[in-house]
Amino acid sequence: MLPVEGHHYQPTIVAKSGTGLAETLQSMSEVLGKEARFHAQVVSKDVASMVAEAKMLNELPYDMVVKVPATENGLAAIKLMKKEGIQVLATAIYTVQQGFMAALCGADYLAPYVNRIDAMNGDGVAVVRDIQMLIEKNGLSSKILAASFKNVQQAMDVMKLGIGAITLPVDVAAQMFSHPAIEPAVEQFDKDWSGAFGGKLSFES
Repeated sequence: MLPVEGHHYQPTIVAKSGTGLAETLQSMSEVLGKEARFHAQVVSKDVASMVAEAKMLNELPYDMVVKVPATENGLAAIKLMKKEGIQVLATAIYTVQQGFMAALCGADYLAPYVNRIDAMNGDGVAVVRDIQMLIEKNGLSSKILAASFKNVQQAMDVMKLGIGAITLPVDVAAQMFSHPAIEPAVEQFDKDWSGAFGGKLSFES
């Protein structure tokens, strides 16, 4: 069963919310408790600054995973962060080679952007499949935490690959519970039961 792997904060999401990371983490921690794991992205650009920022994030009083874009600088920074014992997620992965390089650099998690790859005339599910294959064939410990989904089919196709986890937007998660046949079926169950047993519960019949 795929785990719910943390709560993700990227610069765009935090900026749109109008609430800074520190306040957001505190509020979320109060709701979710001490067992929650949070993923927060660095905004620094050069390697040394990325590592310094990651150290500061890692010192926050939460279970933190530092998100780092899988750029050339980001990959160099990931190697240094892992030497410091920092949990790292390589994000903004669009290609198989990007994901594989991030895994070789020691990233704990890899976040390929499935729908964004599709939107650029690529095949997001195929990218995830090939990264997963390379991880398995090379005995690497990285786990794929796929992101960017627009529909249930994308999510299901990725989950069939045996990846570590997925990040779903609320609307796509809701689609997983919806089907035009569900409500009529439940209504028929209720009608049939009421016709035979009235308002009794199952164990009272």
